Amino acid sequence: MLAFSVGIEKNGGMRGSSDPQLALLVSVSTEDLIPADHPIRRIRVVVDAVLAELDDTFDSMYAATGRRSVPPEILLKSTVLMALYSIRSERAFCERLNYDLLFKWFLDMRIDQPAFDATTFSKNRQRLLEHEVADEFFEAVVRLAKLRRYLSSQHFSVDGTLLKAWASHKSFKPKDQPPSEPPAGRNSEVQWHGHKRTNDTHASTTDPEARLYRKSNNTAATLCYAGHLLMEHRSALIVDAELTIADGYAERSTAIDMLARLPKAARRRTVAADKAYDTKGFGAEARQLGFTPHVAQNTKHSAIDARTTRHAGHAVSQRIRKRIEEPFGWAKTIAGGRQLRYRGRDRNRAWFKMTTATYNLLRIIALDTQPTLA
Repeated sequence: MLAFSVGIEKNGGMRGSSDPQLALLVSVSTEDLIPADHPIRRIRVVVDAVLAELDDTFDSMYAATGRRSVPPEILLKSTVLMALYSIRSERAFCERLNYDLLFKWFLDMRIDQPAFDATTFSKNRQRLLEHEVADEFFEAVVRLAKLRRYLSSQHFSVDGTLLKAWASHKSFKPKDQPPSEPPAGRNSEVQWHGHKRTNDTHASTTDPEARLYRKSNNTAATLCYAGHLLMEHRSALIVDAELTIADGYAERSTAIDMLARLPKAARRRTVAADKAYDTKGFGAEARQLGFTPHVAQNTKHSAIDARTTRHAGHAVSQRIRKRIEEPFGWAKTIAGGRQLRYRGRDRNRAWFKMTTATYNLLRIIALDTQPTLA
């Protein structure tokens, strides 16, 4: 609750006033300020239900005694807000938390409660990583969607994308080169024209786990990571997500790993993908796992023949698989993941898991509001 005084002018207008004769005491709560039909209300209900499943994990992370700390639920809900409202950094989020009443309402904070410091995220991050909280949060969201019968267990799509690392080309230096003094000036000129730079001989001094890679021959190489998604076809929900080191084999090998993590099924299932997955190795491994590869055919030397493409299901899979670009686009634009904000694979992987889980939350509340057929 927050109490403040409002002055009533003679003409009926209102102005801030310190005159006790004109002042009226008004009590306002964040619950009163958030519209009843605001979508954030439905999101909070789902987030609270997911976090309730993780109570045992949170209890094992923190001791019952000692100095008070910001609850992990608050940190996870803050991460969801950062993705939903395109907050670029944790410091910017904490600054906005001081004056944004919707954020305080979402985090169950009092209207006059000050925001916690941005270093709270960094001090608790390692603990959250060790307990794999981001993975458990993502899995809890998927279980919630399964309970509501939104998931398909037969038809899936896989795809990957490059996410730019928080490192520049200037940090990509030879591994055997001794450390040198930083150049003078804030943005000095660096010439590497004519020098061969590869991931075998060079590494980024800013983020050593980032790799210099390019998506195709027509694009420039950048220091990046590879993000991977496994989408089911009924509601276009993400059932698995992974972030790996970028190389030429990451897409197909990670896709096989994600398919292997799915529950076993007696019936044969399908997996759709683009031309990058049209290889004999991916097709053979997918079939061993019980999946028919409905991948797009390369114009030359395709590993998929008419025994697969002649069925109408192949065309349907190719049409639906394009929806996997929607979560990729949302994560890069709205959630701000076109360039990752952390250094190191583990921290960026946790961010990617939380971001895809937030996308699933939006899909779930959208499906909740759709009219059901009688």
